[in-house]
This record gives sequence, structure tokens and C-alpha cells, in this order.
Amino acid sequence: MAFAIDRLIERIKELRSPVCVGLDPSTDLLPESLLRRYAADVPGAFLEFNKCIIDAVYGIVPVVKPQIAFYERYGIAGISAYLETVSYAKSRGLLVIGDIKRGDIGSTAAAYADAHLGEDGPDFVTINPYLGRDAVEPFINACQKNGKGLFVLVVTSNPGGADLQNLELQKGGRLYEHVGGLVSEWGKDLVGTKGYSSVCAVVGATAPAQAKKLRMSMPQTFFLIPGYGAQGGTAADAAVCFNKDGIGGIVNSSRGIIAAWKKPEYAEKYGKDAGCYADCARSEAIKMIEDLRGHIGGLND
Repeated sequence: MAFAIDRLIERIKELRSPVCVGLDPSTDLLPESLLRRYAADVPGAFLEFNKCIIDAVYGIVPVVKPQIAFYERYGIAGISAYLETVSYAKSRGLLVIGDIKRGDIGSTAAAYADAHLGEDGPDFVTINPYLGRDAVEPFINACQKNGKGLFVLVVTSNPGGADLQNLELQKGGRLYEHVGGLVSEWGKDLVGTKGYSSVCAVVGATAPAQAKKLRMSMPQTFFLIPGYGAQGGTAADAAVCFNKDGIGGIVNSSRGIIAAWKKPEYAEKYGKDAGCYADCARSEAIKMIEDLRGHIGGLND
């Protein structure tokens, strides 16, 4: 069974596009006309919004990343919208990263792994490693069984992440470096045909110095790179996460793409309550792809 990491890398190469679109809908990011049409059914509006975005970008990006918190806040109907988003994205040929950031003791971790890494679930999930190996192992086992992958938090894109992740250790080095070493160790038996492990790392574009260190010390680890755009990370910042062949990571943008319709240039063209938000998202995704190609070697070969 081929691992999801091999399928993701193959798709990145085919499209020459290391871009992930974050599907993080909220009522302030959706056009008023769409919200009015669904009245009190906000999850229904989210699902239509997501499907239109997916239809606009599936041929130019390899993967999408729905953040489950934006759906969970609406209860069962929200979870249903999340699951239908995952299913629809996969039906359009996209890979899916379920951004769930779970982390708990072994028996609970096993339940989470069963819930999120089954055959019909996302291709990858994000997890928090701070409960240690026994909390991570159930997810690793699910990856081996179902051909899935993990993105383990190592360096996050939020400013407060440094409060813990940059702590100096008594034995030397920083906490994020130690966690990076653990991720490499956990993933050594899950290396796919493309040379990367199915146990991957989250490494923010807002921390290029740390990312550069990790890229050197984790040669077989693939990175999910949040923080581009709205959080201040640039293509040059993200580029340090990649190898010379243009492989090694996938760069996420959420608001910058799905809420592109709110930007002045699009609002002027389409109107303030843009009915063509999907076209705007596609245009912004193309801009991001071109920006990254200009900084990451190998993507233009």
C-alpha cells in the first residue's frame, strides 16, 4: 500500500505546486449573499463555500487542509460539513490534511487515530507530540495500516510558540530541536519510495532560522509550512524548508486564499459581496504558486 506522502510528493511534482489551501471558513470570511441564502444553516453555507473553492483549485494545488475547530463549533451539523468537505475534496483528486492537532494518552490516542485515519478519513492529520511516544504510536500504527500520514507539531507559526519551543535544554540545544529528533526517530521505519517518511513535521514559515536548522537535521522528514501570507511568512522564508529539487514541504495559506474576494483589487472588480469568491481564490492561489516557484529551486524544471 502506497503511503500518502508518496502520493502527495508525486502530485506536487506533477503540478509544480507546493501549495496547500486551508479550508478554515468562518462567517466573517463568507459573502453575505451566501450566508443569507442558508439563513441559520451556517454549516451548510460552509460546505457550499468549500465545494466551490475546491472546484476552483483542485487542478492547480495538490492538497487542502480543513481545520476541524471551525466546524466543531457548530456541533453535529458542523462535523458533518467537515466530513463532507473531506469526502468531496478526495472525490476531486485532492489529498486532505485533517488539521485536528490531537494529543492524548495511549488509549485515547488510539480512539482519535481510529476516528480520523480510517479509510474514509483524511490522508494526513496533525498531532501534538507533547505526551510522548506512547501517545504518538497509535497514530503511527494507523498510518502503517491505512497508508496515511502525520504532521507532528515541531515549530508552530504563532508568536507564542517560542515560549516553549525555543527553551534551552540542559544538555544543549533547544526544545524544538529535540522534538524534531524525536519525529525523525518515530518516522524512520515509514520512509516511502520518494525518500520521505510518513511521519512529517509542522514547521512554520515565520521561523526561517529554526526551519533551516531542521531541514539540515531532518533530511527524510517532509514539512507542512504554515504562516505564509496573513501571518507574515514569505516565500523566501518558506524556501529554506525545501531541498534543491523543490521537494521537502507544502506551504499552507488559508485566509489569504479563501478570503481573497475581500481584497480591494477583487472587491473593485467583482463587488464587495463577491459571488465569484472561488475565482478570486483561484487567482490568489496562482499568485502564491508563482511566488513560491520564484524562490524554490527545482519547481521550474
